[in-house]
Amino acid sequence: MPTANATKPKILVVDDEPDALEVLAFKLKEAGYLPLLARDGARALALAREELPAVILLDLMLPEVDGLEVCKLLRRDPRTATIPVIMLTARAAEMDRVIGLELGADDYVTKPFSPRELMLRVRRLLERSRGGATEAERMRFGRLEIDVPRHEVRLSGRLVELTATEFRLLEVLAQRRGRVQSRERLLQDVWGYENPIDSRTVDTHMRRLREKLGTEAELLETIRGVGYRFRGTE
Repeated sequence: MPTANATKPKILVVDDEPDALEVLAFKLKEAGYLPLLARDGARALALAREELPAVILLDLMLPEVDGLEVCKLLRRDPRTATIPVIMLTARAAEMDRVIGLELGADDYVTKPFSPRELMLRVRRLLERSRGGATEAERMRFGRLEIDVPRHEVRLSGRLVELTATEFRLLEVLAQRRGRVQSRERLLQDVWGYENPIDSRTVDTHMRRLREKLGTEAELLETIRGVGYRFRGTE
């Protein structure tokens, strides 16, 4: 008979500050999650591969193997490539945030942060990973197929590995095909930001999404000074 912990989503927290780990572990337990704790990059990678957590909270400033390298290695490993990652960054490390998003992080929270806000981000990422109510279950645009119930994207039948955020971004644009979506609107509807301020988050994810879609990237059109539009027809 499964234990109560077996049904709780596992959240891996990676931070070299014991106090930060203690606070986040408490908040995660309080929110109904099972925290896994790592104080360095090597331990974080081992736990991620062994436990396959639902979400990873990753501090960038780590000893030996830093958070950016951890993120890169997570995305290269098929076992961990699609696990959602939220970066925990210092306010001054703006370039690190950009690089982290380029390497495949789904979201970021700047320190000092509100634990309540972080729990909200975790919940939204979990909802993205599980999928939710949608207007269309399966959409096909030429060689591109978006299977919402299975949370899968295929090109000519070949599976394309997307993170939960990349999938949600593509899904939203495809469902609203032909209509221009501003960066601010996408930050609200995909990331759940109430007060969107960093449009580069959208641009970085769009760049990664286009790379993965290859020749079908032309379906994602940039509207200069406004946002993006999906221009395919089923």
